[in-house]
Amino acid sequence: MPFMHRRTLLRAAAAAPMLASGLALPGVARAASATTLRFIPVIDLAFADPIYSTAQVSRNHGFMVFDTLYGMNGKLEVSPQMVEGHRVEYDGRRWDLVLRPGLTWHDGEKVLARDCVASIRRWAKRDALGGALIAATEELSAPDDRTIRFRLKRPFPLLPMALGKAAVPVCFMMPERLANTDPFKQIPEVIGSGPYCFIADERIPGARNVYQRFEGYRPRENGVSDWTSGPKVVHYDRVEWTTMPDAATGASAVQSGEQDWQETTPHDLLPLLKRSRDVVVDVLDPLGFCCNMRVNALQPPFDNPAIRRALLGAIDQRAVMTAVAGDDPAYQHTPIGFFAPGTPMASEVGLDVFRGEPDYDKVKRDLAAAGYKGEKVVILVPADSLAQKPLGDVAAALMQQAGMNVEYQALDFGTVLTRRNRRVPVSEGGWSAFVSNWQGIDWLNPASHITLRGDASYPGWFESDRIEALRQQWLEAPDLAAQQRISAEIQRVAFEEVPYYPLGLYRQPTAYRKSVAGVNRGTATFWNVRPA
Repeated sequence: MPFMHRRTLLRAAAAAPMLASGLALPGVARAASATTLRFIPVIDLAFADPIYSTAQVSRNHGFMVFDTLYGMNGKLEVSPQMVEGHRVEYDGRRWDLVLRPGLTWHDGEKVLARDCVASIRRWAKRDALGGALIAATEELSAPDDRTIRFRLKRPFPLLPMALGKAAVPVCFMMPERLANTDPFKQIPEVIGSGPYCFIADERIPGARNVYQRFEGYRPRENGVSDWTSGPKVVHYDRVEWTTMPDAATGASAVQSGEQDWQETTPHDLLPLLKRSRDVVVDVLDPLGFCCNMRVNALQPPFDNPAIRRALLGAIDQRAVMTAVAGDDPAYQHTPIGFFAPGTPMASEVGLDVFRGEPDYDKVKRDLAAAGYKGEKVVILVPADSLAQKPLGDVAAALMQQAGMNVEYQALDFGTVLTRRNRRVPVSEGGWSAFVSNWQGIDWLNPASHITLRGDASYPGWFESDRIEALRQQWLEAPDLAAQQRISAEIQRVAFEEVPYYPLGLYRQPTAYRKSVAGVNRGTATFWNVRPA
């Protein structure tokens, strides 16, 4: 094929040479003060490998320790991060991504293109959009130390989005020796090239995780800092994550000055916190958190699609969201479907099933007609999660009202993450359902929506040839209108086959002291946060 005359080179925007904070870029790689930021995560970091685990806390940890080839801003646009730019040639079938010079791993070794190739391959085995990218790739290679080359079977314009999305799992870069680890097993050590080093020796399981500024980190030299894109400038020498299972205790610690920032603040404490002159209450992510109950499609009773459909009538999204976020409409949204409300792929298709009060007598009759015979339903509930415990409490109650034989199992979050990987029957320690919450960015579209896959890749092991075929059509759609039509059809099929039950959306406030400034939008990140 002839060489393209038009070569495109995407480089970071040079039009914004100042940080969002207003500081000029020269010399910003290290702030002057030596300080510690004290942070309360939503839950303990059970797994430090953000490819192995889809937990949001693992993703937030990942952004501290690892870096990404591209970053995403608050408008969900991607731009170069570890790469200085890319060239697209041969009618979109070859991409050369060029790393910025001077990137190093926390152990002092140079970041090489082959490290990134191995990292992409590992991530793609766990990620829906990554899998689609690899499927469209003829060859992924490192022709030199700074060039990552994709030779594609067909054009894949979503390539930067795939490598730069903030939805879990994120395409984090790690040294080749770690990236060669089986993605279904954890890496043996935590070494990245991000702005902070993970201090494993100071970890206290269930209580504390510690991060130290990486002196070798080089922020981008241009662009605007916005969520995971632009210059990542570190102002704190040390960040301590202190796990506090009781959220009210955490809120009190922020009020008293014992802690600086609480990631998720209970909605019922907002009036008190808002009255404090020393505390800022904010919602960082306007897309909110989409909640669901995932069921086990391998085991009775939810191996029967008719039973899954019959139970839809018992789902009271408003009751679930009120249990999580209270009755203030500013902090919840119902009904929702299978895509984040307010985003381009969301639609009204099928939502009538969630409007009005559930008719539990009818649901009981429908379940019996579908073949439910009183089989035990084991629901796994993270008892140490501020949001997920009420999700599980109400979901269990709804199934009981529908006449199901429910066994409620309250476990810690890490145990739920481990237990849900078991495919065995309930009688042998298996499970029937678990609840979870996802950021809206995780439910944006069919390409990256893990729980909507029909390929049996995610716990619950739901399979659907129809959804997979529609997803491929979405990836090949010529324009937004076509993507929206396909997404609406995917939602229609999802209401027929029921990979999971949408439970509503809530917006999560965070609270931090006024002595802290520069908190980014989107999710908890720790660059550019600085003493006020």
